[in-house]
Amino acid sequence: MRTELRANSLSFIESIVMGIAGSAPGYTIAVTTAALIGTAGFLSPGSLIIFAVPMLGIAVAYKALTKRMADAGAAYQWTTQVFGRFFGFFSGWALLVASMVFMVTGSLPIATSTLNFIAPALTKNVIATTGVATLWFLAIAVVLIAGIKLTSKIQLFMSTIELVILAVVAGAAFVHIGLHGAVNPFSWSWFGFHYTAGGFAGAALVVIFFYWGWDVTANLAEETADAETNAGNGGFGSVFVTIAYYVAFTLAALMLFSLKDAEGFSDNIIYHIAVASGLGRTGGLFASVAVILSSIATLETTMLQFSRTLFAMGRDGGLSRRFGVVDERTETPVRAMYVLILVGLVVLWVSSLMPSINAIITDSVNAIAIQVAYYYGLAGLVAAWVMRDAYRESVLRWVGLCLFPGASALFLFAMAIYAMTTYNMVTNIVGIGGLIAGIVFFRPTRAGLPRAPGPAVAE
Repeated sequence: MRTELRANSLSFIESIVMGIAGSAPGYTIAVTTAALIGTAGFLSPGSLIIFAVPMLGIAVAYKALTKRMADAGAAYQWTTQVFGRFFGFFSGWALLVASMVFMVTGSLPIATSTLNFIAPALTKNVIATTGVATLWFLAIAVVLIAGIKLTSKIQLFMSTIELVILAVVAGAAFVHIGLHGAVNPFSWSWFGFHYTAGGFAGAALVVIFFYWGWDVTANLAEETADAETNAGNGGFGSVFVTIAYYVAFTLAALMLFSLKDAEGFSDNIIYHIAVASGLGRTGGLFASVAVILSSIATLETTMLQFSRTLFAMGRDGGLSRRFGVVDERTETPVRAMYVLILVGLVVLWVSSLMPSINAIITDSVNAIAIQVAYYYGLAGLVAAWVMRDAYRESVLRWVGLCLFPGASALFLFAMAIYAMTTYNMVTNIVGIGGLIAGIVFFRPTRAGLPRAPGPAVAE
């Protein structure tokens, strides 16, 4: 049975596009900006920059570790090699759980944006949106099963259109503000540090969700040409692109709407920004196209992360070896995709029992942040440990490749632990309970061993 993915399928440009698609600027802005404003208020633009710093620390860790060991398991494989099987397994499990939860938050914006075109009155109807989301979910899964080359070409096409539309809407928003004034005039205090204790941690966790997803480039490393360089640089570079878009749209939302109104636009704030900018409903529907494309793109990358991680865990013996097999014709881990489809649809429809789309999204974002902070944090600590002797070459190198990722990891852990004390029961059950549930599948021994990440310092 074949256990190797299709090599040299993605170029450097495609790797960057995958990283951008993973963070999904259109989808994330549409769904999560309202949650960030509800948490951080006028400090939201600053939050996106302040909390991007530890995210860049983790991106540095991924870049360095991918250069040592390009592996579809990424954080799972690195953590297993350095900190042992237990921590490695739960690093992979955290990604699997976060991906499963994201099947809800990622599918719903596609559905609501689609319904905006055909039946606007049904956008608040959970059953209707879940039904439409199911159709999109299955269509995306079929594309992924067809192969990585088709997936990458579709991603490149969709992401280009998405970024152009977002740039047009953001430009229109600031032109409108310049001509007609702002509801809330811009202030440099929006980039300050005057958070409450709870607000600081809460904002940090929401921002983690904003940036999450760029690490798909590491999971696709085995399928990327010159993976040791391209996969790591693709993820790292994509973070800077998303920072610009996130800050621009958050500023536009704060200047166009009152805080109360902005907090309420959790369905698709880009649509409301387009309408408020003088583009009308036509412009709003134009903006919804970007959200649909972004949602499809990020669902694709999330499914890719899930399937590649499950595949790597199966190939390595961390989970059933049946998952570590590649289809001879499509050269994709089809069995892992079948598991994703089955579990994803169950999670999606169970979520429809919740009272509103807003409740689903808010609880899901918070729960995912706990899991992402865990496996990102472990990757940061792995990099710090592997690069601990880098000072022998230079102190600056040690600070950049050891201290920066290590400090970023500790920050993520601290924010997650504190935030869990403020979350509601549903969020903690999904976030913490999802991690603990992994103990059912954890096996103390296995037949296979992970591949080593290479020498401790040399790049």
